[in-house]
Amino acid sequence: MEYRKMENLGIRTSLLGFGCMRFPANADGSINEEEALAMIDQAYQSGVTYYDTAYPYHDGKSEVVTGKALARYPRDSYYLATKLPIWAVETIADVERIFQEQLERLQKDYVDFYLMHALNGERWKFVKELDILGYCEKLRADGKIKYLGFSFHDDYEAFEEIITSYKWDFCQIQLNYMDKDTQATLKGVELAGKLGIPMVIMEPVKGGSLAKLPSEGIDELFKKVRPQASTSSWALRYVGSFDNVKVVLSGMSTMEQVEDNLSTFTNFEPLSDAEREIIEKVADALRGRVQNGCTGCRYCMPCPAGVDIPRCFGIWNQYHIYENVNDTKRNWTIWMEDSKKASNCVKCGKCEQACPQHIAIREDLARLQKELDDISKE
Repeated sequence: MEYRKMENLGIRTSLLGFGCMRFPANADGSINEEEALAMIDQAYQSGVTYYDTAYPYHDGKSEVVTGKALARYPRDSYYLATKLPIWAVETIADVERIFQEQLERLQKDYVDFYLMHALNGERWKFVKELDILGYCEKLRADGKIKYLGFSFHDDYEAFEEIITSYKWDFCQIQLNYMDKDTQATLKGVELAGKLGIPMVIMEPVKGGSLAKLPSEGIDELFKKVRPQASTSSWALRYVGSFDNVKVVLSGMSTMEQVEDNLSTFTNFEPLSDAEREIIEKVADALRGRVQNGCTGCRYCMPCPAGVDIPRCFGIWNQYHIYENVNDTKRNWTIWMEDSKKASNCVKCGKCEQACPQHIAIREDLARLQKELDDISKE
């Protein structure tokens, strides 16, 4: 197992971290504890020392199962990370209540890595106003928390403000070879390195979208070089090749995924220059599958009919890049309000007059509505 040293903390962690957000599930949606515990056993026995969960995962049950699994091992033989749901906090009393509940769920006296969950610019303002970090510092002084950090979902400007405004022990960002220019971006990776703040990486395989690439032979670019290597191993090696990346989280759902990831991180090999070029070719091929050139600039907004045009195009283009049916269904049927869907377009043409990419927006909205509706019925 590959281990990395967090120089500022004086500790070593396994480069592979077990993400406990996607445990195997039973037919009713509950966690299949027998399988989940067996997977954690396999990871632990193979040298994985970092386990990441959070208050809302699996409707609050992830912390329970993670704690149960790790209770069978010496407490000083692994690192446990969980997160404070900032969106569920109104007062410091809420922070205290949630943290105590987390300790009870986890069956632990302390947490190694404690994160402000999913920080963005607005939530950061709230964290400062309420002095949540001040309270967490007291928890650390009492031995309840060892290291303080944050997970992040926003743009680079917000990341820069957050990471330079406090002496963080670590930070967690989304990074993969398709998202290197979004959210914190590679500029954020560089900044954290300059500040000496170690990075934990989430979504290295983009929620599974980079584990099985669409047809048309895109993954053949990988197979020609490493015939036996899984497609996801390339994505994991990409993020693991950055020096300041100390933990790469993988939300594993099957024993097969556990074993494949263990294979990748045992005798870990950073990408060679030639392999980096192949990664870029794959990324270019995937981006070439988009249906139109929407950049999300939002010059077309607001739509008089209420259509969220960039969001509609985003879901549509993401589907064609990755062909991830489950994600598409969820994004279109659960996370997309009917009032903002393309079907509400009245074809006024105002959006097309404003679009700097000169996209045939009205025509594409009609196409995507039918296609995404058809996919959601499958």
